[in-house]
Amino acid sequence: MIDRKNVLVKSKVLTYQQIKEDVRKWTGHKIETCWIAHVKELNGFPMRDAPNRISPTSRAKPCPPEMRPVIEDSMRRLCML
Repeated sequence: MIDRKNVLVKSKVLTYQQIKEDVRKWTGHKIETCWIAHVKELNGFPMRDAPNRISPTSRAKPCPPEMRPVIEDSMRRLCML
């Protein structure tokens, strides 16, 4: 038998806004959406090329190293990682 609750949680798609709100709630930090995209890429999520991206190999605003664990913690709380 399939545990429907577990399937729904694992297939839940989170918006960047939900992640930003969770980080703000738990830490009080304001984060950039580009930092979330960078952390997702570092964790192996499939990413599409944004039409406004200048270079496919470099980032204009990479995630600061001290914010990566904060964003990853939020993604874990929201069952994304």
